[in-house]
Amino acid sequence: MSEAISPSPPRENRSVAIVVLLVLEAALVISWSAGFVGIRFAIDHAPIFLILLWRSLVSGLVLLPFALTMGPPLRWKDILPQIWFGALAMSGYLAGFALAIVFGVPTGLVALIADMLPLAVAILSWPVLGQALSARQWLGSFLGLAGVLIASGWSIDMGHVPLWAYGLPVLGTLSLALATLLQKRSPAGAMPVHRSLCVQCLSASAIFAMFAWHEGSVLPVLDWGFIGGVLWLVFVATFGAWSLYYIALRKSSPTRVTSVLYLSPPVTMIWAWLMFGEPLSWAMAAGLVVSLAGIVIVARSPAVLAGRTRDS
Repeated sequence: MSEAISPSPPRENRSVAIVVLLVLEAALVISWSAGFVGIRFAIDHAPIFLILLWRSLVSGLVLLPFALTMGPPLRWKDILPQIWFGALAMSGYLAGFALAIVFGVPTGLVALIADMLPLAVAILSWPVLGQALSARQWLGSFLGLAGVLIASGWSIDMGHVPLWAYGLPVLGTLSLALATLLQKRSPAGAMPVHRSLCVQCLSASAIFAMFAWHEGSVLPVLDWGFIGGVLWLVFVATFGAWSLYYIALRKSSPTRVTSVLYLSPPVTMIWAWLMFGEPLSWAMAAGLVVSLAGIVIVARSPAVLAGRTRDS
């Protein structure tokens, strides 16, 4: 009798794990999209790198007491990789897009390239992790990308800027993709999220400080629009989005986690519609449906499911 009922608990645990992962991914998409809202609030009140500096610095300082007191003593061999991950994941990713906007690349096009992160992870998975994607995963990734193109590509204006400037957001996307895969592979990736996020934010703030100083000042702007935007970016976009991103990465595969972010552009458009009155369109709705189809294909891939089971 005991042998007949023994498989039941594992199935129940698996169902609970799937539900938890879906809730986690939904929260990730919402909070990741909220980052654009914070930038929208603050960018009219301060230069972009000053915003990124204070977003990172305040986030790191808030987390610092918890990082120092919660858990075993910190060791340099664990801290140094996190500094490297912060330089790649936060500084490289955000600076690439910020510089592109500074040099005149249309914001819509920059956002569109940012949405190609899942494809960059898929391309780098084999050389970094030795994980070749299945045909089903490639199909899902390209469907997700197609949804993004349908939803937002129709409104893109290439503008008149130097050709090399378009490579900046591409480098930013590859930087985050590489950091994602390296952190998944590295033993330092097991550091508690509050500690890794603290180190990464502080390391990113040091890099952003140099860009902000070059722009003119590292001092905060005493304006409620700037302060409100930074606080939103700290508590929603950083503590929310990046924490959920790293937690989800530990519970699932990089391909699945980043594929879920294909939902970020349509959700961001809904945020913009609700908060700023920006128009919605049937193209956006169609893009959302196509992206959802791609995500479902990736999420149900046997390779992704197997990776999730091993990680959990």
